[in-house]
Amino acid sequence: MISKVKNAMSTLVGGIMPHGHHHHHQHGSGNVQNCGLDGLPPRFPYSRPEFLDLTQELLQYSTEHASRPVITPKRDSRLPWRTGYAEVINAGKSMLNEDQASCELLYVRKISGKQQHRTSMLLDDSADTSGIPLHFWGVFDGHAGSGAALMASKLLHRLIRDRLCDVVHLLENPSTPPPICLAKNGSPYQADTKKGAGQEPEEQDALTDPSSRFHMEKVISLEGLITGIIENAFRQMDDLIEKEKASYSISGGCCSLAALHLMGKLYVANAGDSRAIIIRNNEVIPMSNEFTPETERQRLQYLGFLKPELLGNEFTHIEFPRRIQHKELGKKMLFRDHTMTGWAYKTIVEDDLKFPLIYGEGKKARVMATIGVTRGLGDHDLKVYNSNIHIKPFLSCCPEVLVYNLSENKHGPDDVLVMGTDGLWDVTTDREVADAVTAFLSCCDPSDPMRYTLAAQDLLMRSRGVLKERGWRLPNERLGSGDDITVFVVPLAGAETET
Repeated sequence: MISKVKNAMSTLVGGIMPHGHHHHHQHGSGNVQNCGLDGLPPRFPYSRPEFLDLTQELLQYSTEHASRPVITPKRDSRLPWRTGYAEVINAGKSMLNEDQASCELLYVRKISGKQQHRTSMLLDDSADTSGIPLHFWGVFDGHAGSGAALMASKLLHRLIRDRLCDVVHLLENPSTPPPICLAKNGSPYQADTKKGAGQEPEEQDALTDPSSRFHMEKVISLEGLITGIIENAFRQMDDLIEKEKASYSISGGCCSLAALHLMGKLYVANAGDSRAIIIRNNEVIPMSNEFTPETERQRLQYLGFLKPELLGNEFTHIEFPRRIQHKELGKKMLFRDHTMTGWAYKTIVEDDLKFPLIYGEGKKARVMATIGVTRGLGDHDLKVYNSNIHIKPFLSCCPEVLVYNLSENKHGPDDVLVMGTDGLWDVTTDREVADAVTAFLSCCDPSDPMRYTLAAQDLLMRSRGVLKERGWRLPNERLGSGDDITVFVVPLAGAETET
């Protein structure tokens, strides 16, 4: 994530050295586990995704900014659905690759009373394959350190799995909508069946009239329940990062994009500026929307308007097309606030001379001159440079969840879900990605177990470009992406071919 957090503009626990290098991460096997500036051990030592199975030498090789080698899973890696994956480190903006990824097959089943008392997140994902299969793919684009991205890549899928286990009895009966109320005895495994007994008289009347009762109750779909579980798991993940920061060094924050396959549907949850698209018959189906200071301007401005104390007397929630000079007081200037998508004129007052809460355009847009992304996990101690103003209140950990019904559509071997961090999409459009994947796969043996990894590698190299005298360049001489890049290419027919 290219200077998502302006390096000059952030003071962080686990602080930043010039050029965004982090004190507590150094190369080499012995040093990667160094403590943070706060003297606390890292929650997880720096590593690359487990499924890459990198040796120490390869781990070292993966951090070479000069050559930026593409790292892919081994031929025998056996990722579910023949999932394709590729990653590459940035061109030097941070010492380590701050992207992380996970690809997991988990099972949703009833948790026995014994296990419920343990933190079920540590549930052993042993060889027990009973239960409902849950496939999970996640990409986590870290900024200002790799701690939050590492932790989310290790734990988010488990949190989601655990919450699904709580309602496994409802998942097992998908034809009946989830009961509005579960039994009082705390057992999540039965609905509250009491009807009519002990209810207030006026409630009683309403309930006996079937037509009015129908209008009073919302029927909630199973899809709605699963979506809510995913949304809450992101919040839980964020709270866990905050809680564990008391005992561990967990640096920075991360954008989080997760795709889950459960019972014939694909749930894609996005908090940040990574992106997912489905390519079906060479047609692009967007599966996420980016959350940036520009797309979330009105939400952020409204918060600053409602709680001006969060702006610390340094910022104004109003946006102007450029910085205002003192001599312009009393003049009329174009502005917009949280109620507007268009622009109007207002008379400039003293308060308008403060720095705008949202400033800059495109990839340069920032919240409080500091951070270029408005949703994600972590960042609990991120402050405006040289101040005591916290940025976290403006950042949301809540994802947007979009659902795609896999079982309603037929998928050929070239129909895929592409997930990538912004390093991929900054220089390549959805259409270009779709054309490249379709062209690549059409020339590729459908039975080749590596075809989707090779497609991911091809995409990644298109966005990275090649090293010329003047930096990384694309074939048209445009600048390639200097960011960390992470890509999954997931064949949608994987769901059907699975036994």
